[in-house]
Amino acid sequence: MIETASLVDQYCHGVLTTELGLGAFEAQLGGAAALPAPGTTFFDTQLGAAVRRWCPPLLGLEPHCTPARYLARRRELGTPEVTRRLLRATGISTYLVDTGPGSTGPAGELTGAAETAAAGAARGREIVRLEPLAVRVAATAGGVGAFLTGLAEAVHTAAASAVALSAAATTHPGHALDPEPPGPGEVRGAAGRWLSARARGGPGDGRLTDPVLLRHLHWSAVRTGLPLHLGAGGGADPYPFAAATAGGALVLRDTYPYHRDAALLAALFPQVHVDLGSVLTRTGAGAAGVLAEMLESAPFGKLLFSTGARGLPELHLVGARVFRVALERVLGGWVRDGAWSAADARRVAGLIAAGNARRVHGLVDDRP
Repeated sequence: MIETASLVDQYCHGVLTTELGLGAFEAQLGGAAALPAPGTTFFDTQLGAAVRRWCPPLLGLEPHCTPARYLARRRELGTPEVTRRLLRATGISTYLVDTGPGSTGPAGELTGAAETAAAGAARGREIVRLEPLAVRVAATAGGVGAFLTGLAEAVHTAAASAVALSAAATTHPGHALDPEPPGPGEVRGAAGRWLSARARGGPGDGRLTDPVLLRHLHWSAVRTGLPLHLGAGGGADPYPFAAATAGGALVLRDTYPYHRDAALLAALFPQVHVDLGSVLTRTGAGAAGVLAEMLESAPFGKLLFSTGARGLPELHLVGARVFRVALERVLGGWVRDGAWSAADARRVAGLIAAGNARRVHGLVDDRP
């Protein structure tokens, strides 16, 4: 067996503190999709199947019990007890919690880093999301100059206590990231347009989606020297940006189904690392095959475990269990075939499970 005594969840969100009915629970399972198609259920996905496999026994039920039976037991125990049971069964010793979008919503408020860690009897550190930071500055800024000055100060202040900074790569799926930082005039023009649109109550919900301002945030983060977690969902191409940056670590998230490309970038650029959270959790029973594909290209010191979980403590538990099963099937299989030694398999497993995250984020005091 390939043992991973403790895990560092290098990217996740907090958990909901409210009681959930079937509809609200399914909405959390569905992620970006608000509701399943009529006549279908999000339990009929790889993620839904994994929840029904791994979570019921921790609530005193048989594996694969029906969703109705599981949710009834969940309500019987209550959210705080369910959260404690599931998080403390993950084997996660440190949670790096993104407190950005999704921290509040229709289903309730998510726990922060300290609350999440306390529920899981673990340590917690904060990843600061940059877009909502800009929104908060804009809410009190008196003009473009005040906004840009306040934003620079807010990023500097966040970097003093955060373990990493986080942002979306782009709002345009398939778009290649511009490798150059925007000039001062370009930034001022974009800020003026965005602030004016906010004042008019223009389209959207007030979030920062302007590509120039996003690029400004990316480079502001790079200049702090902290790791930048870049959400590369929707097929965004981070190659030009990765080629232009140096210094602080760049951690690519949400790369599935473009995980092979992300693994190749990790091989090409010394600062690029890849988060495994969404890659493995979304593929469930097929996670071992996907992990093996990433290990074909990415150096072993560039892959970082995470659950990528948000809202449901079930997702933290499933993320940890799916990762451990995939790691055993891949590395353990190579040992049984004679391709790897057991010592090498254990060492690489330890790197991916916790060691790489500790190195990248400077976690010198989190060892159990």
